[in-house]
Amino acid sequence: MPENLNAMTLRLQQDVPLAEASLDSALIAVSTLMTSVVTARQRVGVAPKTGQASIMRLAKAQLSLVEVSGDVLRVHGELADIAQETAGLDVHRCPNQAKATGAQLALVA
Repeated sequence: MPENLNAMTLRLQQDVPLAEASLDSALIAVSTLMTSVVTARQRVGVAPKTGQASIMRLAKAQLSLVEVSGDVLRVHGELADIAQETAGLDVHRCPNQAKATGAQLALVA
């Protein structure tokens, strides 16, 4: 495998899982904020309509993050297909899963 292709493959193997994990972290943060806003409204004893616009925006942000996460997961699959076609990599499992089981990516060329 050409050196440049190998370097790009290694970089993508790091960047894709990082992007996926970052989106999960963002979704957790927004969900935590949603919980805090609703809990504060309830504990302070204000009218249920108080903060409703903010809660709706947070719900929209959550949905957007879920959609973006789905798109990144699809990109992950597409990149795995490209790795197979371009570099002949055997990527039946994601690099993190393969690493966890001790398996190594095999070159098929």
